[in-house]
Amino acid sequence: MSALTLSPKFQVVIPKHIREAMNLKAGMPMQVVQYGERIEFIPVRPMKATRGMLKGMDTSFVREEDR
Repeated sequence: MSALTLSPKFQVVIPKHIREAMNLKAGMPMQVVQYGERIEFIPVRPMKATRGMLKGMDTSFVREEDR
């Protein structure tokens, strides 16, 4: 886990090892979500980047009965 400091302008710097692991680039749009006392930054990726991400997913499961 890495720690960071909130600047006087309320800015944060994402540690380099996290930026590299997640392939984050300067200017990349992010969604910010608050969960109670926690803040999450979620990179907004183009739809093209999500193509094929579910390939090989097991779709054989039992669905709930309709009410």
